[in-house]
This record gives sequence, C-alpha cells and structure tokens, in this order.
Amino acid sequence: MDGDQENSVIYGLEFQARVLTPQLAETEKVRFFMGTQSLKQAKNQVHLVEFDEENSTLQNTVFYHSQGEIWKLNASPFHKNILSSCYNAINNENLTCKKATCLLKLPEVENSEQIESLEVQNTFDLSSYDDDIITNEFHPIDESKCATVTGNQVVLWDISAQDSKQILNVNLESKGNAKFTIGKWNPHQNCNQITTATETHLKTYDIRSGGLAWHIDNLHAQLVRDIDFNSHKQYHIATCGDDGFVKIWDFRQTHQPVYSRSDHSHWVWCVRFNPFHDQLLLTASSDARVLLSSAASVSSENTNDLVEYTGEGETKQILQDGQLQWFEHEDSVYCAEWSPAEPWVFASLSYDGRLLISRVKKSIKYQIML
Repeated sequence: MDGDQENSVIYGLEFQARVLTPQLAETEKVRFFMGTQSLKQAKNQVHLVEFDEENSTLQNTVFYHSQGEIWKLNASPFHKNILSSCYNAINNENLTCKKATCLLKLPEVENSEQIESLEVQNTFDLSSYDDDIITNEFHPIDESKCATVTGNQVVLWDISAQDSKQILNVNLESKGNAKFTIGKWNPHQNCNQITTATETHLKTYDIRSGGLAWHIDNLHAQLVRDIDFNSHKQYHIATCGDDGFVKIWDFRQTHQPVYSRSDHSHWVWCVRFNPFHDQLLLTASSDARVLLSSAASVSSENTNDLVEYTGEGETKQILQDGQLQWFEHEDSVYCAEWSPAEPWVFASLSYDGRLLISRVKKSIKYQIML
C-alpha cells in the first residue's frame, strides 16, 4: 500500500462523509463517531466504531440521523451517549435547505444489527441568527454550557434543561462579508475563552464579558480552516489553511509563528496535537493525505538537545521536526482525530466514506518514550 498504512484498519461507509470525532468521555476503549452526508435526509447515519488494538479488529454500531446531512459532530466530554450535531435539513416540498443544530442521545442497543434512531436531547432556537451554523461546542469543564458558532455570531447556551437558554451573544465586528469559519474552546484560562477564525484572522472572546481577549491577524495567506490548542502549553495554538501551511503560534508574541511547515500540496482542513505527547502533530488535507509530523522543537517535552548521550558514551538522535509518517486516501480528507484512550492510535476519514484507524510506528514511539 502507499504510505505507511500497512498496519491500518479500514472501515467503509455506504455514503459520503466528512465528519469524525472521538468518543471523548470514553477513556478505556478506542472509539470514534462518523456522520454521513447523503442528500436523502432519511438515510443519514452516525456510525460508532470501536477498535480492538490487540486483535486489530473493528466493531460498529449504526444509528439513524433523520435530521439531515451531517456537517459537524462533537462528542460530549462528560457523557458517552451524548452528541452535538450540526446538520443541513432538506425540505423536500420546496427543495430548500436549512442548517440547524441539536444535541442527540444514543439509544440503548441490544443487537448491533438493529439500527435505532438517535433521540433529540436538546434543541436550540436559532431562528433569529445567521443560518450558516458552523459548530456547536461542548464546554470543556462545565456540562451545563455549550457554544454555537454561526456565520457572524457566537451564542453561549445553558443546556441543563431540554429547551436550551441563551446566556450570551457575541457579534462578529468586521467589514465586508467576513464570516466565522471555526470555533473552539481554549482549554486554558479556566475555559473562559472561545477562539474563532474569520478569513485569515483569529479572534478570541471572553465568555464572561463577551469582549475580545486576544487576536492574531494574517496567520495564513489564505483562509484558515482549523485550529487546535496545545493542552500542555497554554499559549500555543496550531492553525492550518488553504495556503497548505501548518503553523504553531505563541499568542503572546504574534509577529511570526514558532513553527511552520508546508508538507501538504493542497488545502489543509484539520490539525490536531496529540493529547498525550504534544510533539506529535496530525494533519489532514484535500491532497488525499494524512501526515503525522514532529513539532518537537516547540513541544512541552523539548529539552533543546538534538542529541542524547547514552551511558556508554554513544549518541542517539532524538525526534526532530518534520514529517514522520504519511497515510494516503483516495479522496479528500477533511478530518483526522487522536484517540483519547490510546496515545498512539488515530483515525482519518475521507470524503468517499473510507475510515483508516492507524498507529504511530514503534520506532517513533520508542524515540519519545525512551
């Protein structure tokens, strides 16, 4: 096979898909959710796939997602059976589409061959907001809150009741037709900040006041597609975009990135720090490739030494910045995610519905661990 996917396990979906998220509340088993994008509303599905690392086998459970084609899924960090879905609802009578979001609950399934429908847990009244719903993000440490990012607003909700109540509304202040394209909680600063991207800029808002906390302008030459915070270094954030670059920024000193690479040949849609070993960086692109790279020079485990001396006077080369492994799909890859249960396992999903669950090479693992 091309790339490094000899040890990867493949799972195929019936429909196209661009949505993948790990089951965050599950820290013992390797599990990922995927959502489909069928034009027929009644046929969309959420797949829950469990990877048995010891035997390299997969077990799956499928649920009906009758709300419409799925554009974003987020798993609750508190409850294994709760998901947030952003979807495109199709009106078959007048052939129009409308984006919406809701919280869904996984039903108890006794037989894995039996397909049940996901139950609506919470609804959100977004009728007075921009109809371009980007994401609905669970608060990292407060299970009663979540934030919906629309094209021009961030709406903070109280989700402790079934009918979600608005707490705060932040409007995008910009010239022209600029819109939010991403939204993600900052896991630091007591999780009181949410960071958004608009065109080539980042804007971070304090949810206590709604005011701008910090920003970085002109991060990329073209549209910013994704961001990810380093959970081990509170001022580091990774970005990627349509210019093919992946960058890491220290948002205390924003004149230039602390790390920058352009190993992809097309738009980069996703960037993820490894949650356990932050020198490992996962990226996905519409060049149909997933790259595992090293950002060791700016990681929390960096010792500023490129050579490590052994007890016998020999030297051993430690991990350096750059590409470590690559994995090839047959279509654009919009998402790649690490498992929260196993540091060395990750998944990637291409638009043709092909899921790869892959592992970090043992040689790379040993360089990090030894």
